Formats: sequence, C-alpha cells, structure tokens
Amino acid sequence: MSCPGHHGRPGASSAQVKSVATASAAALLLSLLPRHALAQLEAPTPQAQPAPAATPAAEPSLEADSQAQPSDESATEAPVEAAQQILPAGDDGIAEVVVTGIRGSLGRAMDIKRDNKQLVDAIVAVDIGKFPDNNTVEALQRVTGIQVGGRDSGEANNVTIRGLNDISTTLNGRQVFTATDRSIALADIPASLLGGVNVYKTRSPDMIEGGVAGQIDVRTQRPFDFDGSKLVLSARGIHSEEGDTTDPTVSALLSNRWNTGIGEIGALVNVSYQRLRFRDQTTWAGSLDPYDAATGDRVPEFNADGTRIINRGTALSNAPGSTIDVDGTPTEYLLLRDAMGGFDKYGERERPAGNIALQWAPNETSKYLFEAFYFGLRGKDATSQLFAFTNGPRYAGHTDDFETYDGTNVVSRNYLDAPNIYTNVNASKPKTDNFMYALGGEWQLADAFTLKSEAIYQTTKYTQLSQGQNLDGTRYRADVAFNADGKGTPSLEFLDDPATDGIDESDLSDPNQWRYTWYYDSITKNKGDAWTWTADGDWRVDYGVLEKIRFGVRYDRHDAKSRSGNQQANCEAIAGCDTSLASNPDRYETTPGNFFSGEASYPSQWLTGDYRYLLANVAASRAMYGFAGAPAFDPANYFDIRENTYAGYVMGDFDLQTGIGGFDGQAGVRVIRAESDLGYNTLQEDWETSELTTSRTDALPSAVIRYKPRPDVIARLAYGKTIGRPSFAQLNPAMVLNPATSTGATFGYAASGNPDLDPVEAQTLDLSLEWYFSKSSSIFGTLFWRDVDGFITNVNRSIQVSDRTPELNGNYVLTTPENAGKGKLNGAELGFQWFPDRLPNVLKGFGVQANYTWIDSESRDPVYGNPDDTTEVTGTRNSRVAGVSDWAYSVTLAYERYGVSSRLSWVDRGKFLTGYNYCCSMPSETYSSGEASMDLQLAYDINPNFTVTFDATNLTNEIYRTYYGDSRLFNQDSQLYSRTFALGLRYRL
Repeated sequence: MSCPGHHGRPGASSAQVKSVATASAAALLLSLLPRHALAQLEAPTPQAQPAPAATPAAEPSLEADSQAQPSDESATEAPVEAAQQILPAGDDGIAEVVVTGIRGSLGRAMDIKRDNKQLVDAIVAVDIGKFPDNNTVEALQRVTGIQVGGRDSGEANNVTIRGLNDISTTLNGRQVFTATDRSIALADIPASLLGGVNVYKTRSPDMIEGGVAGQIDVRTQRPFDFDGSKLVLSARGIHSEEGDTTDPTVSALLSNRWNTGIGEIGALVNVSYQRLRFRDQTTWAGSLDPYDAATGDRVPEFNADGTRIINRGTALSNAPGSTIDVDGTPTEYLLLRDAMGGFDKYGERERPAGNIALQWAPNETSKYLFEAFYFGLRGKDATSQLFAFTNGPRYAGHTDDFETYDGTNVVSRNYLDAPNIYTNVNASKPKTDNFMYALGGEWQLADAFTLKSEAIYQTTKYTQLSQGQNLDGTRYRADVAFNADGKGTPSLEFLDDPATDGIDESDLSDPNQWRYTWYYDSITKNKGDAWTWTADGDWRVDYGVLEKIRFGVRYDRHDAKSRSGNQQANCEAIAGCDTSLASNPDRYETTPGNFFSGEASYPSQWLTGDYRYLLANVAASRAMYGFAGAPAFDPANYFDIRENTYAGYVMGDFDLQTGIGGFDGQAGVRVIRAESDLGYNTLQEDWETSELTTSRTDALPSAVIRYKPRPDVIARLAYGKTIGRPSFAQLNPAMVLNPATSTGATFGYAASGNPDLDPVEAQTLDLSLEWYFSKSSSIFGTLFWRDVDGFITNVNRSIQVSDRTPELNGNYVLTTPENAGKGKLNGAELGFQWFPDRLPNVLKGFGVQANYTWIDSESRDPVYGNPDDTTEVTGTRNSRVAGVSDWAYSVTLAYERYGVSSRLSWVDRGKFLTGYNYCCSMPSETYSSGEASMDLQLAYDINPNFTVTFDATNLTNEIYRTYYGDSRLFNQDSQLYSRTFALGLRYRL
C-alpha cells in the first residue's frame, strides 16, 4: 500500500519531468529506427513544410500551426476532431466547412464521422457559447446508440453507449476523474465551455484504455482555433416548473493571438457560472412478503426447528389459494407490501468553472501548449421522505378480507388502523473542486517524423456533510392502493378521527402530531490525484501500402483516498432531549406542497426537517442529541489506493488504391500493465489495517479497414478488445452498516465492495455502411457484436450481523457488486440526416435528423444455492443486461432561415433492467418502463453580434416508472421531473 504521506509528491518540478522525459523519449525512439529509415530523415525545410496529419487518437494532439488556419471566421469556430487541428481534407483531417448555425454544426459532426477511421459520432456547438442543450448529457441523447438516464436533480446525468455505462471520459484526450472515481460526471462540465464532444464506439491503440462501452472525449476551445481575437458573452435564465424557480447561467470567453519576435502566441480564458434549483418527486410502493391469509400475520422466515421457510429473492407464486409449509402445515398466504411513501427532493446547485489555454509556436517545426482547468460544485439539497407502514392491523369494516388483483393473491388495497408513519429529511452539502494542468510540446524532428510529449497533473477533492432528522407519528387510519391508476402510481390517504374535536389526523402539517426521534450526522472526505506523462511518435514511412507508423508510451500514477464517518441517536432515548416540535420550532418546515403535481392521490405536503437549518446549525444539533463533536471516521469506511499504469502501443496506417475503389485503415496493439496497492481495514478482534496488492497485464489488439467504392460511400469493418476496471470503491471489502431505526422496521441496509472483482473484458466487431449524398446529408447503417465477460452488477441479499456492537448487530439487506458472468450485446444502428435543397424558398431551411438503435442483450448471471451467501454459486441463468433497452430512437426537426434557428427533438427508449433485489418474495428483477423526452431550441439573430435564445426541456412532462417483473402487480417507483424553460442572450465580437 502506498504511504499517505507520499501522495501527490512529485519529487521534481513538472518542467524538469517534462524536459527529461521528452529528451529521453526522443533519443529512445530515434534509436529504435532502422538505418535505412534514419537515412531518409532530413533536416526540416521551413519553406516546404508539410501539413501534419491529424489523428483520431484520444491522446491529446496539439494545435496546427498558424499557416493552417482558414481565413473564414465561421470555419474557425468549427471544432474539429479530438486533435483539435484545422487541417486540409484527406487522411484523418477534417474538411473546411464554412456554413454556420444548426445545419453547420450537424454538417461538421458528419464530417468528423466520415473522416475518422474509427467509428465515431459527434456533437458540435452551434456557436461559441451556445451548446445545443442545457448540459452535455442532454445533447448526447440524440447521438445514435446513446441512451440517457438519471434525470434527477434538474438535469440528465447518466449516459450509456449501446446500453453499457462503462465509459471512459476524456478531456481534450486526457483522462479526467473526480475524487475516488475513475471518470468525471459529464454534467459537471458546463456546456458553455465546450467546443464539441466525440463519441468513439471503436478504439484505436493510441486511445487511453478503459471503458468497454467506448470513449467520450470532451473538447474545449483553444486560441489558435480562431483567426484573431474573439469575445463571447452569454447569459441565460433557466426556469424550473416544479420548483417554480429561475436561475442564471453566465459565461465569458476571451481569446487572442499575436505575432511576436519569439513566434506566434495565443491566449484564451473561458469562465462559466451556473446556478440551478430543482425539485424531483417520487411515489413508491415497497417490497412484498407472504402473510397468513387467515390471520394477516407475516409468515415467519424459519420453522421452529430452524429450517428455512422463505428463500428470500425467490419469487413466490401469485396464484390465488397458493400455500407454503409452516412447521409442516400448508398455509395459504397473500403477498402484501410492507410500506409505501414518497420522496420530495429539492435544493440548489452551483457550478463555477473555467479554463485557460496558452499556445506558442516559436517556429514552423515546434509548438507548445499549456492548459489549466477548474470544475467546481457547491450544493445544498434535501430529500424528504414520507414513510408509511402498510402491513399493520386493519380497521373495523375491513377486517375480514384483503382486496387482491383479479386472479391473484397479491393485495391491491389495504385499510390500516393506527398506522405508524414517519418523515425523514436527508440534508446534504456536497463540495467538489477539480483541477487539471497540462504542459506539452510537439516537434517535427524531420520531414517524416514528429514527436509529441505532455506532462499532466490533476488533483480533486470531494467533501460532503449530511444531516438527517426523523419526525415520527401515529395516525388514526389510512387507505392505501398500491397501483391506484393501473399505470404504477399508488395512492395514500390518511383519515380524520371524528371523535377528536380540534384535531385533524389527516393533516400532516400539524406539528402537534409529530415528535423528534432519530438524528443522523455524517461526513465524507475523498481525495484523488494523478501524475501522467505521455510520448507519441508519428513516422511517415510510405513503404508500399504502409503510410505511417505510430507508437507511444504512457505512465500514470493515480492515488485515491476515501474516509467517512457517521453517528446517530434517538431523542426518545436521550435524557433531557425534548421530542416535542414546539421545543425547537426552527428544526422543521413544511415541504413545498402540490406533491406530484396532482398526478397522484397523495398528501399534498408534510412536515419534515428544515434542511437549511440543519446544515447551518450542525453544532446545535449535535449538542441536542448528546454528541460532543463531529463523528469519528469509521474504520469500515476507509480505503487508500495507489495504482500505477504503464502502457505502450504501436500501430500502422495503410492505404491501397485499386480499380474497384480505395482501401485504408489501421491496425495495432496496446499493452497495459496495471499495479495497485489497496489499503483498507478489516475487523478481527479489533479493526486492523490490511493490504491487497494486485497486478495485471493486458494486450488490446484492434484493427479497422475502410473501403471507398466511390468518394461519397464508405464501408468499415472494425475489431477490437477492450477492458473496464472496477471503481476503487467497488474493490473495498469493508462493510458499512446502517441499522434499522424506525418503529416497525425489521432490517437495516448494508453495503460493501468486493476485492475479487475482475475487470470487464469485451471483444468487439463492427460493420458499417455510410452514404454522404450531399454536403450536410447522409444515411448510414451499422451492425455490431459485443462479447462481454464479467459484467459488474449490484446484488442485494439478506444477512445477519452478530460480530459488531449491540447497536449495529441485526438483520440487513446487503448490497455488493458481483461479476455477473459472460454476456453479449448484438445490434444494429440506422440513421440519416437530410437538409433538402430543392424546396420552395420559404421551406429551404428545413431539415431532419433521425436514428434508431436495436440491441439484443444477454448476460449469464450466477444462481446462488444459499440466498444468504453469494459465494455459493450453483449455476447460471440467462437474463437481460442491466441498463440496456431493446430499442431507442430519436427524431429531430430543424429549421434555419431568415435569422431563425429552431430544433424540436423527441427521444425515446424501451424498458430496461435496472438490477436485482433479492430481499423479498416478489420477482427479483427490477425494470424501468423506459424514458422519453421532448426538447425545443429556438434562436434569433438580432444582428451579427446579438442572438436571443429560448430553450425548453421535457415538454411532455413525462413520468418515469420502475417495477419488479410485472408492472401491474409489482410496481415500484413513479418519478416526476421538472420541465425547464430558458431565455438567453448572447453577444460575440
């Protein structure tokens, strides 16, 4: 294990590291060249300088020299491929495009797809300072093969490529991460900083390993991208409908370049600030267990002799009259849910961000680049839960029979007498600071040989303070329907007791009917940093069909450390702690109201802890509950890891022209050696520090061939092998326990990592055909095959803990990551983009973009012989791959004419498996019913300098639903996310 005191210690300045590494690499690479090749290397001639070829590599390439810049300003605003070079068409370069606006951006993205040897899709900013959507994730949902989810907290935040979420994220070709993660959330990179995003579905050897699904490379602007000076100012106000709030997003970009006595120099500064307040609402119905049909009592889990009655995680029959043996007696049972409730989540998030870029071209044979980035997050939010137990005694008039769904033994409605309920607020205050610095150079050492090298340092910290407050109470009666509308939305109604004058038991905002109970206090501190050095050589050999050889090395040292702690107490068990709300009226508030926008028969609002007070008065809360200070760090919540990665690659580009068309492509291999030292704590007699050292070497071959029967038609065949490593937190074996605290709860929740997780491996094959039938129009189709070994999925199982303190011992549902086995993802993609030119004058600006993805997925998941022990695997079963929809499509209608730019988009995806829940007696598979969204963008150019914009998301106000196997009988969640409307103004000079 690496020593904490040595984390981040460079040992030498970055300039020293860079210069020594570059000189060493140059000498090494030149020494490896054969004699006849060395004889061909001549001193470069400035008067006849050839344009360097661009590369689709994700490793960062530097800017083109100033002579390669097109003079047209609109063309200079077109971000090109990941290398960010503006080059002549041909090879992997991007053809110069001078159209602007929506059509221009789609045309530029089409050029990136066409001119890259790999299979890549792109989105490009319509204009500087105006990315097409509120954030990068929302823009990506219209890319073929991309599926988007996780629309909570006011924005989309999860991305999958062809159904897989194991994606490598890079920033200008550099690997970027947050704290203890291996990647950064795309939503954390403000859209106003972007020039474009490339989605690589196949990989070349020079691309950084990781991510079996593919790689998403985020590209920012640089000063040499522009012909001269550039100033862009942008401001938007974003209105969230559910929260009824309006918040600002502002950005500024300033760039210029100068010819000086020491060469050409460019400087760029780009800053952004975003504030977003949000509100999400969820109704939920709990898990199901068998209850004695005659008595209404829960069927016990064990017989009197200790043998098991119920195998948790195994679905029981839902046929009417079904029985189960209890101590040898067949007992008829009903399947009843234990609880239901709702989540009202609201809060605010601020994202400051910025980057600077300095470029220097002292002559025509060398270039230098320095870039620095900062991404920050400041948040305050509350998740307020209303929780009602639904398995208690029934009230008079409803004591004889349960209501069930027709033809089943599944209870559809229940009538509760004196139900126990509580509300809980989880108030959190996350803070993230990400910094990245990069210094590199590119040198043309001869006409046929170019060397690039770069040193990168990044450091990131994440902290979070969480405060929780429970309010408990008992109500008179409650009526619950578990699927009231037949679509998955339950209903919950509390009744008033007519015998109590002056008290309305149906009113959940009355403080006299609540009491203070549990308080939760937790802190988290995560830190990560990395030193990276790269060197890449490009040798043009022009030997037969072989055009060039590329090779390179990469070293990365990544450190990550995580610590957290928590404490909790019940006011009812503390001497001197007053449970009445009147004793401390500042600690509670009423939720915003109009819960679920009237789409469900639910209480409109309820009392809950005041999250602003809790976050601002932490010391007072701790004193009230008898704590002397902050919680100590929990030994179980600790890990410290250092991972050293050594990588090298070699690849060749080839080109062959024949009478039936041209063939070109590239082939090579990347070899990676990863060595890690993981430090964590294990519980023996006491907590002891343990170490786990692992190492692994992988060879990742890849090849792609393109066939061009004519200039506007391209066929591609690509093969590759990829790997995806588990996250650092997934490897930590220490178990974190959150015991049951509420009245009536029979189990708590636990989580742990799994040090035996293997990397996910995938063999990939892609076959595509593309026709570019006009400058901004194309049609394409792709067939793809993915054989994947070792899908990682979360598994829930029941455990009993007896070796901790009395407060922690008990029953838990434990969540752990497991390798699910081998699987496949095979499918097809179809897409087209069309801007017809032969239309009547007023219609000439119309265009359409559409794509469809079909996926056949299968995973061979383990079957466990003992439901309480996931080490005993007795076989496998075939199931869907989690997160993969069978189909997804998007359609975009665009119009651009007379200064107006508009786009209306619809995206939709089918149902998909979200995971497994082995806790209870309903089907263990959990599904999402699918996701859809309609978005609108409008812009009008007032004059060449000013543009006014209007954007709207989630116009159809979709409700997203999840369920256990059967959406009618075993519905789970219904989620309502906000529509947003934004009005903005942009100025550029």
